[in-house]
Amino acid sequence: MSRLLHVDSGPYAPPAPARELTAVSADGARLHVEIHGPDGAPAVVLAHGWTCSTAFWAAQIRELAADHRVIAYDQRGHGRSPASPACSAEALADDLEAVLEATLAPGEQAVIAGHSMGGMTVMAASERAGFRAHAAAVLLCSTGSSQLVAASTVVPIRAGRPRTWLTRRILGSRAPLGPVTPLARRILKYGTMGAGSAPHMVEACARIVHACPRKVRYSWSQVLDLLDLDHGVRELRVPTAVVVGTADRLTPPVQARALAAALPQCTGLTELPGIGHMTPVEAPELVGGKIRELVHAHIQVVSEESA
Repeated sequence: MSRLLHVDSGPYAPPAPARELTAVSADGARLHVEIHGPDGAPAVVLAHGWTCSTAFWAAQIRELAADHRVIAYDQRGHGRSPASPACSAEALADDLEAVLEATLAPGEQAVIAGHSMGGMTVMAASERAGFRAHAAAVLLCSTGSSQLVAASTVVPIRAGRPRTWLTRRILGSRAPLGPVTPLARRILKYGTMGAGSAPHMVEACARIVHACPRKVRYSWSQVLDLLDLDHGVRELRVPTAVVVGTADRLTPPVQARALAAALPQCTGLTELPGIGHMTPVEAPELVGGKIRELVHAHIQVVSEESA
């Protein structure tokens, strides 16, 4: 599993959970789950993206946990969840269902937010009974449903077969990322963040991404390369908000616009000027605010007096 190299101070230092548990997926994969905030509060479930971990959501967890029960989990092979030979969209859906079953009461609903591969997790699970029983609304951050490599603009040349080939080689590299050096920060910032991202944001993302084992990074890159979840988007029949940065090179705005057009209940598309792929880190207040809006609009809170 990953080396935990996240920052240990500042707004992106992961807060201590109220409790931790292990969810067991359909194939026996074990998933590290953290629960933050008070019992009985409206529930929010956070699914992180490729090469990340629960630490990626530190800013949202810290802000939302004051009055929400925030559930965050490590995707298989990431963070403190052991790697598994099974890497597929179906496994992602299995894992989300397992987390929902392990953390929510029967019939309890939550707002589910997914960033990048976490958003793809939600799309993959959209037809699952366990997902539909628990999803009140969804936030999709910086994600896409298909043609991920062809749409990427990481390689700054015209779209076409040469760009797709080069992008596939870069994103699917087996090379170790090594320590977090000034050069490593510059490369990561170029590929995943907006030009105006503050140094402490870049540092937080670099530490999280560099902690992902290269075998895990490579295995999931192969899944993302072939991913086609267009059908899952059309079956995502809950209120869904979409957020993307205009400087996102990994899942550019064209991907978000396609999602917004295909979603049965899109509640809005927000394009953030100058923000890159790492929206929860680059625009933490906005992402947290979108989650709060969805909770307020779609989760009914019953007070003790009226219960």
